[in-house]
Amino acid sequence: MRGWWREISGLVLPVSCGGCGRERTELCEACGAQVYGGVPRRVRPSPEPPGLPVVHAAAGYEGAVRAVLLAHKERGALGLARALGTALAEAVRAGAGRAQDGRPLLLVPVPSARRAVAARGHDPARRIALAAAAHLRRTGVPVTVTAVLRQRRAVADQSGLTAAERRANLAGALDVAAGGGRLLTAGRVVLVDDLLTTGATLAEAVRALDMALEGAGAGTTVRHAAVVAASPLAFDAACPVDREINRNWN
Repeated sequence: MRGWWREISGLVLPVSCGGCGRERTELCEACGAQVYGGVPRRVRPSPEPPGLPVVHAAAGYEGAVRAVLLAHKERGALGLARALGTALAEAVRAGAGRAQDGRPLLLVPVPSARRAVAARGHDPARRIALAAAAHLRRTGVPVTVTAVLRQRRAVADQSGLTAAERRANLAGALDVAAGGGRLLTAGRVVLVDDLLTTGATLAEAVRALDMALEGAGAGTTVRHAAVVAASPLAFDAACPVDREINRNWN
């Protein structure tokens, strides 16, 4: 109900840019360029957690990108999902490319905690994944969203935790819904999320997905992940010369 109200109110109430606050536009051209106008990169957090797949990110988590992600996730600016989905789609394309043998890409979003979904009124990663899939289909890529991951236990708030503490906090926290393993064999799995910081969440998600694939008798593992944004250190490490360029956007 809350999600529907936010979408309807966005049509009738004054809007401002989710990146810079400029009035009368949900996302201005300059901020949109920061979100989805760059070249996605392979990113690696340091230290890199065991089990982390190849991850591509569309942008660094700073400036307008950070503001837009927070506006969508925490302030209910649901219309921004399309721009964020475009960014995620390009990160997916950079890493996984097109499906092979006519099979679709399967975008598997990392789930938010149930209490977070209840508080926000929506699941940000799933909404962005659906927007990314729509964008990829418009460009001829066969793709579907396969939301089979579930939180099997509560986890502590991740903010303020070190990389090692995050890994311990998330260990065994995710699993795949009953029957999900069979669904995962229908195409090439690409794990997707809105943000990469330490990589602990993606590594835990890969563990759960690989177990489900093994249980379904599949001989493949999850090799690719894509995110809208990565921490500035992880993103800039892929191309340090762009650090000054990124700063000029702020």
